[in-house]
Amino acid sequence: MGDKWTGLLRKLDDFRYEIPREYKNGMRVPGIIYADKEMIEIVCQDQSPEQVANVATLPGIVKYSLAMPDIHWGYGFPIGGVAATRVEDGVISPGGVGYDINCGTRLLLTNLTVDEVKPKLSELLNAIFVNVPSGLGSEGKLKVKGKEFDQVLLKGARWAVENGYGWAEDLERIEENGAMEGADPAVISAKARERGAPQLGTLGSGNHFIEIQRVQKIFDPEIAKIFGLFEDQVTILIHTGSRGFGHQVCTDYISVMMSAIKKYNISLPDRQLACAPIESSEGKNYFSAMVCAANYAWANRQCITHWIRESFEVVFRRGAHKLGLVVLYDVAHNIAKMETHNLDGEDVRVCVHRKGATRAFPKDHPEIPEVYREVGQPVIIPGDMGRASYILVGTEKAMETTFGSTCHGAGRVMSRAGAKRSTTGREVLTELAEKGIMVKTDNIKGLAEEASEAYKDVERVIEIVEGSGISKRVARMKPMGVIKG
Repeated sequence: MGDKWTGLLRKLDDFRYEIPREYKNGMRVPGIIYADKEMIEIVCQDQSPEQVANVATLPGIVKYSLAMPDIHWGYGFPIGGVAATRVEDGVISPGGVGYDINCGTRLLLTNLTVDEVKPKLSELLNAIFVNVPSGLGSEGKLKVKGKEFDQVLLKGARWAVENGYGWAEDLERIEENGAMEGADPAVISAKARERGAPQLGTLGSGNHFIEIQRVQKIFDPEIAKIFGLFEDQVTILIHTGSRGFGHQVCTDYISVMMSAIKKYNISLPDRQLACAPIESSEGKNYFSAMVCAANYAWANRQCITHWIRESFEVVFRRGAHKLGLVVLYDVAHNIAKMETHNLDGEDVRVCVHRKGATRAFPKDHPEIPEVYREVGQPVIIPGDMGRASYILVGTEKAMETTFGSTCHGAGRVMSRAGAKRSTTGREVLTELAEKGIMVKTDNIKGLAEEASEAYKDVERVIEIVEGSGISKRVARMKPMGVIKG
């Protein structure tokens, strides 16, 4: 995944390393990478730390350019990057969100145990695979066009619920209640609409998945109880985003931003950081388009939730309510948000770019669901399909040090092409079967890209974010069955 990085690095403590401002001309703030001694060696195997330093040159950036332990090379920003820029004089950069706008995760609970689900697991996976279209360029059952498509972009998950895809109470347990303010369908291109219209309610390909899991270990019984988690419980993890629609929005606005950096005379060490002042017409239009894509993604995960519920109802011959199929939480990990954070004792309005990073707000924060306010925001961290996923909870330390952010997954250590060279999809399928994990896919060759060895060990990533205090373990889930696009 690139040449080894050998730049200037200082150890701050057991879980943080600093790239000082003097490392590179133009750095306005230092870079900070969350890693331990072993992880920093892995992180420096590619040029992602250089991207951390590059992000530190953005106009209006405050405090530091951050990277979570799942950092790896990305477009402009590293994946695993977090940066906040002042709204009044800072910039917004599509590279700080990524192509898959509001790629995110949703965890569904059940009141079923492993023993109840195991005998029906194959039937359940088949039912979900049929009900939820998946794969590259896959098209869904919904054909939403024109003004109705605009409603999806404006209302997000609420559009889905209003049209019979889910329950009103689902919205209470989604970041932004499933519909972020600021969307403007007028700034969306015809090409983006053309790509997005047929893909609503689809899983997609790559690292997107639906995973049936068991809660293998509870770390904090008190918080787990409030979250509705118990050992040997079966849960369902959905990981997908805004599909071709979000990709096209990003493509459209990177082109706009390339012109904007000339117009506003913005000097950058990497053109992939192309950006515009937040308060400029280009900046405002990109933000509005990004919100449209974020809302599309929340509608997408909501429709998928509905079809998963229907699949469980058919297989278990009971209603979804009786099966306890409620949303624990749904959170984005590729997004830019306008938030207020305390900087040196002063509340400042900033644009927080989280690219491969998850919001992790602490208890009592007004933007998290009331049901979780006494403990903090649930944080959903998928690993890889052969290992484990985690539920964490947000902390005050994250609010103080990372703009209320934490990691988003395990993080790649091998490119997709590299993974394909090291193994085959058939070998991955066999390895997973030996672990008792069923896989349903129409692209066995593509499984090689998602082999466990292509990712860091999520256990190490979680140890670092917990050790640094930016989030806390609540539960670990192990995969039982996986649906891959």
